[in-house]
Amino acid sequence: MNIFDIVLIQPFLNLLVIIYHWLTLAHIPYALGFSIILLTVFVRLLLFPFMQQSLRQQKKMQEIGPKLTKLKEKYKADMKAQQAAQMELFKQEGVNPASGCFLLLLQFPILIGLYQVLYKVVSVHTAHDINKYIYSDAFKLNSMWDIHFFGLSMASKPQELLAHVGYGIVLVSILTGGLQLIQSKMMAPTAADKAKLPTKSEPDFATSLQTQMLFLLPLMVGFFAFTLPFGLSLYWNTLTIFGIIQQYLVSGWGGLVDWLPFLAKKQVSRFK
Repeated sequence: MNIFDIVLIQPFLNLLVIIYHWLTLAHIPYALGFSIILLTVFVRLLLFPFMQQSLRQQKKMQEIGPKLTKLKEKYKADMKAQQAAQMELFKQEGVNPASGCFLLLLQFPILIGLYQVLYKVVSVHTAHDINKYIYSDAFKLNSMWDIHFFGLSMASKPQELLAHVGYGIVLVSILTGGLQLIQSKMMAPTAADKAKLPTKSEPDFATSLQTQMLFLLPLMVGFFAFTLPFGLSLYWNTLTIFGIIQQYLVSGWGGLVDWLPFLAKKQVSRFK
């Protein structure tokens, strides 16, 4: 067993099994599926302070975007002066771009570890494959758990379920991609924010990439949801819904108001 398994995968798997036993004792149907959802929520709650701070830094960076653009234009012939002016602006506005990136990167190993656990959970075939990772004999499985969630096998891919349940299963992938699109749009600046920026003769690389990723990422996520085990969609959708809620608490509906103007009244957050 490697260090990644010991530090991340094994603890998460043990926690998942404990949650599963609790739900089973409470006679909750589809205990494994709900265990995946609850474990995902628990991990996101642990990461909440880090993600909250990262989102706040991103929001501040969007707010000072016009000022940064003006500095780039003012000192475009002197990169050293431009960097010094930017650092002074960051200091005045209380912005630390490096901190926001670090907090975001800090979460990746944890979320990847959780993903690996859930992939393992829906892919194994015997209780022994799970029990060898469990710390205490008291929590080991006596028999293999039921991997079905509302009648659907979490080990099967939606594309494999197509012949059995019909085209309705495609809605899972559409929902997964749709939720990702909502979160991505919320993170984007509004049209009003973009209007504050100086007009450019042509879009720069960063702007073009951001526009492409707004639609490309949800399409990729929706495709993966269609080609990977159904159980992973439970994890990803729970993760995304939690992310949407957290994004709203930090910066309101963000760029989503450009598509749904009636949300503009709810832009102010009391958690800023």
